[in-house]
Amino acid sequence: MKLLHATLFVLPAVFLTGIAMTNSVDGEMGSQFLGSAEDNSKQLIEQGRQIFRFDTYGDEAFWTDQLQIQQAVKSLTPRTALALGLKVDAGALSPSIVEAIKHGNVNLNDPAVTLQLIKQNAVLGVVGTFNNNSLSKVGFTCALCHSTVDNSVAPGIGKRIDGLANRDLNVGAIVASAPNLQPVVNLLRLAPQDAGVTAQDVRNVLNAWGPGKFDAELFLDGKAANPQQVTNGVLTGTNVSGATLLPNARGLSGHNLHTWTGGWGSVTYWNAFVAVNELHGIGTFFDERFDDAAQFPIAAAAKLGHVSVNPDSDRVTGKLAALHFYQLALPAVHPRSGIDFDPVAASRGDELFSGKANCNSCHHEPLWTEPGWNQHTADELKIDSFEADRAPGHAYQTMNLAGLFVRERGLFMFPQNKGRFYHDGRFPTLLDVVISYDSRFNLGLTDEEKHDLVEYLKSL
Repeated sequence: MKLLHATLFVLPAVFLTGIAMTNSVDGEMGSQFLGSAEDNSKQLIEQGRQIFRFDTYGDEAFWTDQLQIQQAVKSLTPRTALALGLKVDAGALSPSIVEAIKHGNVNLNDPAVTLQLIKQNAVLGVVGTFNNNSLSKVGFTCALCHSTVDNSVAPGIGKRIDGLANRDLNVGAIVASAPNLQPVVNLLRLAPQDAGVTAQDVRNVLNAWGPGKFDAELFLDGKAANPQQVTNGVLTGTNVSGATLLPNARGLSGHNLHTWTGGWGSVTYWNAFVAVNELHGIGTFFDERFDDAAQFPIAAAAKLGHVSVNPDSDRVTGKLAALHFYQLALPAVHPRSGIDFDPVAASRGDELFSGKANCNSCHHEPLWTEPGWNQHTADELKIDSFEADRAPGHAYQTMNLAGLFVRERGLFMFPQNKGRFYHDGRFPTLLDVVISYDSRFNLGLTDEEKHDLVEYLKSL
């Protein structure tokens, strides 16, 4: 009996000790083994922001060592740089310099000022390496194309806005200024139709892109221009540049395909592709679809779908997770009622969007694109298939409509570059988009209904 009492007394003690040990292990697993979602998200955002703004992925090996673009940059005046759409982050400047710019006391015709701005990491997306105050290398980052400023100091100079596409940036003209385009010529010559291309031909193509546009597929298929004439879904003539508008890196969360033409992959796919095959950073990229020589003659010949480097040398792959997370964290810009749109007209447009205009059949509220596989063929959209056929999916992505008011109103861009909708900017205004849909799909919208629908689109 005494033994039984002793045993019963010991068992709870052992049991309680076991609980304490389990709690200790659980605590250790929670804080170290499992990690913290909150701490991890903060770390990824900070890392991703740094990568997005300042990481060149080692692309100086292409832009400097091969194209020698640093030579063109050395002679670039601030006035010319701003005209090309390059943006200056006022947050990287001292208050005295900001005041001097506001009062016109900075020499915008002096290339030395441009170099000083680059040295201070003030020119969005441009990273310079200096030896004895002389610019020796230039590389580019994500922010070059996918960030802008609020123009609070002067046109092109202000507070940085990550994720909004730079609608003023003339990428083609900037690349065309590089002294040595022979590496690009050699690449394009891999396409049968471009076997005789010259450096001047390349410059002509690049200069035809215009502000806010880039032709990523040119270096896969060698097709410089859209040969198709379109009527209601309008392309203005034939042989129009094949460049498409730079996409926003905001409002990307919650849906699948993110590029204008569907079937490429999600945003992290595009990050890897651009970092390795467009920026020419040092990294690994795989996509066996590029082996299709009929669709991608350049990519197949150059094996652009099979780029591999030693993991110890890879300057891209290890950064994709944080970069992806940061981009997904950037929300679409929110319109202001009564400022960016007419709330009364938008209310009427809301009914049209889900009713007579049938927009919600593809642009599902509140995601404004389709949950799942968000793409459609050119035949479904009743437009030309040129850009769709340049993509693996042979289709167009259902665009996320959030933040359209920024382009419609021309916020954070030169007045001449406002508007421009659809993948290639073929529609000058949202009203032109609505008129085209009304015509292509026989919606029977009245002029007032078209106006109301535009106001609703601006409210998203």
